[in-house]
Amino acid sequence: MPRYTVHVRGEWLAVPCQDAQLTVGWLGREAVRRYIKNKPDNGGFTSVDDAHFLVRRCKGLGLLDNEDRLEVALEDNEFVEVVIEGDAMSPDFIPSQPEGVYLYSKYREPEKYIELDGDSLTTEDLVNLGKGRYKIKLTPTAEKRVQKSREVIDSIIKEKTVVYGITTGFGKFARTVIPINKLQELQVNLVRSHSSGVGKPLSPERCRMLLALRINVLAKGYSGISLETLNQVIEMFNASCLPYVPEKGTVGASGDLAPLSHLALGLIGEGKMWSPKSGWADAKYVLEAHGLKPVILKPKEGLALINGTQMITSLGCEAVERASAIARQADIVAALTLEVLKGTTKAFDTDIHALRPHRGQIEVAFRFRSLLDSDHHPSEIAESHRFCDHVQDAYTLRCCPQVHGVVNDTIAFVKNIITTELNSATDNPMVFANREETISGGNFHGEYPAKALDYLAIGIHELAAISERRIERLCNPSLSELPAFLVAEGGLNSGFMIAHCTAAALVSENKALCHPSSVDSLSTSAATEDHVSMGGWAARKALRVIEHVEQVLAIELLAACQGIEFLRPLKTTTPLERVYDLVRSVVRFGK
Repeated sequence: MPRYTVHVRGEWLAVPCQDAQLTVGWLGREAVRRYIKNKPDNGGFTSVDDAHFLVRRCKGLGLLDNEDRLEVALEDNEFVEVVIEGDAMSPDFIPSQPEGVYLYSKYREPEKYIELDGDSLTTEDLVNLGKGRYKIKLTPTAEKRVQKSREVIDSIIKEKTVVYGITTGFGKFARTVIPINKLQELQVNLVRSHSSGVGKPLSPERCRMLLALRINVLAKGYSGISLETLNQVIEMFNASCLPYVPEKGTVGASGDLAPLSHLALGLIGEGKMWSPKSGWADAKYVLEAHGLKPVILKPKEGLALINGTQMITSLGCEAVERASAIARQADIVAALTLEVLKGTTKAFDTDIHALRPHRGQIEVAFRFRSLLDSDHHPSEIAESHRFCDHVQDAYTLRCCPQVHGVVNDTIAFVKNIITTELNSATDNPMVFANREETISGGNFHGEYPAKALDYLAIGIHELAAISERRIERLCNPSLSELPAFLVAEGGLNSGFMIAHCTAAALVSENKALCHPSSVDSLSTSAATEDHVSMGGWAARKALRVIEHVEQVLAIELLAACQGIEFLRPLKTTTPLERVYDLVRSVVRFGK
């Protein structure tokens, strides 16, 4: 018998259908009837006939014709959404799909695998896992380590040894010994009680990164999770079944408890879960639709799933990779601006930078030399002012190697810390199979990634700060010798006047966002956790700063391409002309 999972006003209903000849309209009415039946106030309806609705697939949100037969329009066990006309959604309403659903409707299950061993994951790997480009499997070595670690836990249970988090309560309740027959209930209660986050859910990409990173840490073999449970978690990842994880609620010690608890909650079949097939639905329905069973937690396994810095670190991975990309792009954009403003290339001379040999500075100067006028890539624009009396440029042009350079060095520093964190065991207690014992420690404390990501935000912001000043020089005719605001008919057209204002606003926002979150600490858990990192906010605001940097540099790129139009028919170097062509393939010249 076909069955459909139907979303009505935030509720999920399983609707069986005895006759596939019935229509989509019947399914919508039957779902509304069941919704009304379950509500004390009948959901605000007096009868099903009062409800006017549309029916659409959860995957891709494609509208369905109410007169189409179910056997033609839908597959068995498909997820659909009934949208009541005239509904005003409450602020806490969970839509069936996250923002940008059109991206997820194109999701294709990957065929390639990445082997995880807990020791060799890179930031690039994790970002690619987040994008759904790979599935996961464990290396044989990792499987053996996980099994050995679990044997220690089983021995503790058998011998009735008192060990934190395994046979005791948590935090302030660490001295409360739990009876053997309550140990599984202890783990479930832990996950439920700690699922206390708020805010928007992580996007599918970020949740996929979070889950993949937790799997990598568990693969190290110091968490005490069973191989059976870990393989179940991997199956869920590979099916892209992703729990609802609110973005706020972690203080970054003892690890990212709230977000990781929400992650674990979905894995045990509770709370909400997302997949490309279902959209947001009750976790038990999503798992069932993919032929998966919820995890049944064994002793220690709830704690193994929720204790660590993976929220901070996974967001930090995205931040590092995006920062690396925009830092490279910033050099290209600035070089194009220098060409438009008829700047000199002398400040990028090799000998100058050899006298101050910071690695980032040398790399940026090399990029500028590669992009600007040279024997290999001559520039007609540079040739046009070669014999002018211009000696040196403003700092925003001349000092790019020094300013952009330290940003590159900052990113390299932060990437090193994040990469170490990716492959670190951050549980408590740690399970040492070779010593056949558990030891409580503090590897869950997020100070390392928190401090690093605060530093990243401060460093990367400077790319936007200096870019905004270059935009000013492009728009100001007294500095550029170009038309005011880069438009021929000034007054009739305001050109880049407000685009520059937008850049200034973003830079100003960044100044507030760059205040370090890790300088704060609030005591929690009745002073048991009396110093915390606030790394979750450090990671989230670093991403916001990077987003603003991307936007400011995009404005500069558009302005530079606009400015070059006023220097035609002269051409710049071949690499920069390629950049210009790329921009003009999507944005035309504004007259």
